[in-house]
Amino acid sequence: MSNTDSFIDEVSEELRRDRVTRMMKRYGWLAVVLVVAIVGGAAWYEWQRATERARAESFGDAILAALEAPDDAARRSALRGIEADGSQQGLLNLLIAAEALRDDRDASLAALEAATHDRSLPDSYRQLAALKRLTLGGADIDPGEREQVLSGLAQPGQAFRPLALEQLAILRLEQGEQDAALTILRDLLVEPDVTESLRRRVTQMIVALGGEIDAT
Repeated sequence: MSNTDSFIDEVSEELRRDRVTRMMKRYGWLAVVLVVAIVGGAAWYEWQRATERARAESFGDAILAALEAPDDAARRSALRGIEADGSQQGLLNLLIAAEALRDDRDASLAALEAATHDRSLPDSYRQLAALKRLTLGGADIDPGEREQVLSGLAQPGQAFRPLALEQLAILRLEQGEQDAALTILRDLLVEPDVTESLRRRVTQMIVALGGEIDAT
């Protein structure tokens, strides 16, 4: 009896294997297609994310370079030469308008403030508009507001930390805190990703304030 049961079990196992084999031959390609689709979709998603991130970083670098041009005409020309679309184009148009409206500071500051609070723009663009507004408004903007916004922008890891630190140093000078300003400026010189034009400005400010620059 046990031999019969064993034989039946072996036959059943063979039948199951045969069915699995036939199913694999018939539908196995679907599994392959599904795996390829999942892997391909994940790869496409990561590639798209990397592309968008690189595009945003390139746009931000181009904006910063344009804003550091030596005069108004050069800044407007550099901004107009930047390629952008979508929300990037909206921010770019705003910055161009802000440069064009420098003779009408109230209109320029209002436009930049609107961009700062425009939730349809990416955070990095709103931060850039906020920094541009504080730079343009200077002492006409409430010191407490400047302190709060600049302190946030100057946090480690923030995209515009070096420029925000420069503005914080200027704010300290306006408040009569020369030593604090010098400390910020010296620290700024050793920050990563400081552009050459910003490094020159910081160095000139330190020298003008009678400070010394640490040899590296």
